[in-house]
Amino acid sequence: MAKTSSPVAPPTKPKPQAGKAKDAKPIQTRIADNKKAAYNYFFEERFECGMVLEGWEVKSLREGKVQLTDGYVVIRNSELFLIGCQINPMHTASTHVNPDNIRTKKLLLHREQIDKLIVKAEQKGYTLVPLNLHWKGGKVKCEIALAKGKAEHDKRDTIKDREGKREVERAMKTRNK
Repeated sequence: MAKTSSPVAPPTKPKPQAGKAKDAKPIQTRIADNKKAAYNYFFEERFECGMVLEGWEVKSLREGKVQLTDGYVVIRNSELFLIGCQINPMHTASTHVNPDNIRTKKLLLHREQIDKLIVKAEQKGYTLVPLNLHWKGGKVKCEIALAKGKAEHDKRDTIKDREGKREVERAMKTRNK
């Protein structure tokens, strides 16, 4: 029996199905950044913490109603707490909930990491600073840093470096036109 040759289309790659990405990384979306922290501090180490939040706070975070610039982290009874982070309640908040926008929020971290932070934060000149809030796997995470305060001349150097980078970017932009 003889085979007949017929034009066959070359094999094609299967199309990925919606919602099933093979190498998909979890999406991290920034909620708020503490831009003042990089200006005022040198960062030694960074840690990602979970947060204990109430329902209305999560809804407000989804709307982006948060201010992190005045926040700081304290250690009480071998636990970490975020103080000064202001989450403004939504106008449509429930009537049976009394929202407190500057409520102290507990940070969740492994015991070994907390013990390590306690030892380092007690050294002279070191503090714990919140850097940002972001979503990770459907949960709110807070990135904190063990930081050392900058002197005034260091802050001026930071401004000088930032201005220099801006000038270089402007020059490159005009050159490429």
